Amino acid sequence: MNETEIRRELLQYRQSIDNLDAALVHILAERFRCTKAVGHLKAEHDLPPADPAREEQQISRLRALAKSADLDPDFAETFLNFIIKEVIRHHEQIAAEHSGIEK
Repeated sequence: MNETEIRRELLQYRQSIDNLDAALVHILAERFRCTKAVGHLKAEHDLPPADPAREEQQISRLRALAKSADLDPDFAETFLNFIIKEVIRHHEQIAAEHSGIEK
């Protein structure tokens, strides 16, 4: 493979990576729209922002999915824990805003 072919192949990989990054951003945005709705529902019904049992189930589920997709399950768990932490932060913020409105 000559230098031109290598650069062309590298460019193709990078374009695919850029497209995947854009898709990830849009998927995460949609996920957070859904979790925001969950946060409002929890706040309206005085449910706690965190749900440790659900989080455990999701981590187990994601680890299994990662393994079947040939992705490091530890990485997948770290990624999900990061998302869960952010979701809980949002839910706490929504709950605080909700309780401030009702006072």
